[in-house]
Order: sequence, then structure tokens, then C-alpha cells
Amino acid sequence: MNRRIAVVFDFDETLSPDSTSSFLESMGIDAQDFWVNKVNPLYQEHGWDPIPAYLYMMIRLSESQNAQRKITKQKFQAFGEGIKFFNGVCSIFKQLEEKAREINPKISVDFFLISSGIRDILIKTKIAKYFKDIWACDFHYNRKGEIVFPKNIVSFTDKTRYLFHISKGLYGPGSRCRPFDVNRRIPREKMYVPFNQMIIVGDGQTDVPVFSLIEKYGGVAIAVYDPADNRKWRKAWEFVEENRVKNIVPADYGKRGALNHTLMMAIESIASRLTVEGTAYYR
Repeated sequence: MNRRIAVVFDFDETLSPDSTSSFLESMGIDAQDFWVNKVNPLYQEHGWDPIPAYLYMMIRLSESQNAQRKITKQKFQAFGEGIKFFNGVCSIFKQLEEKAREINPKISVDFFLISSGIRDILIKTKIAKYFKDIWACDFHYNRKGEIVFPKNIVSFTDKTRYLFHISKGLYGPGSRCRPFDVNRRIPREKMYVPFNQMIIVGDGQTDVPVFSLIEKYGGVAIAVYDPADNRKWRKAWEFVEENRVKNIVPADYGKRGALNHTLMMAIESIASRLTVEGTAYYR
């Protein structure tokens, strides 16, 4: 009997301020100039996908730097170790696990991270240990550890691919060398986590496809925003207006915050349904 809940997070502006912009600033690069004057023209004027556009421009930047300022795997990972998070993030994982156990000790909660950010930054954060897997953009590095080419790209609909990975239990290092396994048909009763037992938390346009997929199949989609930034609040509100999500809350995971309460209610709702009905499949 499948009594498992998956909570899937985006990273940048969902769990933490934009890690890529912060990394660039730490390298002495003007992040606003990078996005507005270098990345934006690639997709606004030349038809690039926004995610490979920013990865390409990072490579170009690294190529133009002197030896001390090259962008390397070591610098990504060192930066990841010091990343700061929104209030309450570091304790939310255990709180959600405890909430599920209160309702039914047989119900487990798995956490996953799907991001368009840089994986070598994310895997070194202090919350990385909570995730069963982390899917994000990867670079190929030369012998000096310098970025030379995009290895994996996680863009808009790419995020939905990894929801299928989760639903079929295809995660961990071994799954990366078997990319076509995700296309295999798996009977509903053998799903690792059906979509209506998933909770998705995200903030941006790259999350729209996963919001839509999870809402369609009866899971819970939660849009978060920075209440101090009117532009981001308006962007998040558009998700509600377009019926992408039913929940929109500030990115504050503290126990007294609306996001904490929303996540707890989502866990309670799914866990209670699983307790009463047993395994819940796709609608």
C-alpha cells in the first residue's frame, strides 16, 4: 500500500534568494547587468531559451576572466556552503515529517528539489541532506575545474519530467545514467508517488508547468513570493488569476507564518485521505 507523500521544492526565491545572482555578485560581477544586458537580449531578440541563455553567458564571462576569477566547480560548491535561507526553512522538513506521523505513523514524507539553478551550488547547501534527489542545471568542467559547456539543463517543461521521475521512483545517482527509463509505462498500483500525493512549492515562471500538472491530477501547488517586492507579489498573483494554483503565500516558513500553516494543512489533507482510502491513484 502506497502511503508516501512527496514535497517538491523549487530553490531560488522559494527557499532562498536567487543563488545564481548571489554567486555572480560574490565573483565581483554585476548581477543586474548580467541578466538585463547580457541574458535578456539572447531570448528577447535572438530566440534563445532563457535557461541555456544564462548558462551560456556564464561560460562567456568565465572565458573573459583572468585565472583568479574563472568560474569553477570548486567556487560553486564553496559558495553553496554559505547560502542563507528564508525564515524557517531549515526546520520545515522535520516539522512536515512529524505532522504526517501524527496522523499515521505508516505515512512517510520524501523531499525533492527541482531547480533551474546550478546543481553544484545546491548540493552543498546545509539543507541538501533532506532531499532524496536534487535536479538542476549542471556544467561540464575542464581539467582545471572551469565551466566549459552545459551538461544538464532544467528549463520550464523539463521540471515536469522530474515529476515523472519522482512518481516512478527514478531518483539517485544511478538514474542519471538511464535517462530513458522515465518513459517506461508503470502500472498505477506500482507508482512510487502518484501525482495526487505530491505538494509543489515554487515561485516563478519556470514552475508554471509543474503547478499545472499537479493541480490537474489532484495534488497541491503552492506559489510563494517575497512580500517586500511588489513585482514578485504581482507575478505570484497571476498564478491564481490563471488558475495555476489555489494557494499563494509569503516565503516565510516560520511556525507562525501562512506558508507553514498551508504546508501543514496540505500534509494533513493528503495523509488523512491515505489513512481512510489506502493508496490514492491518479484521478
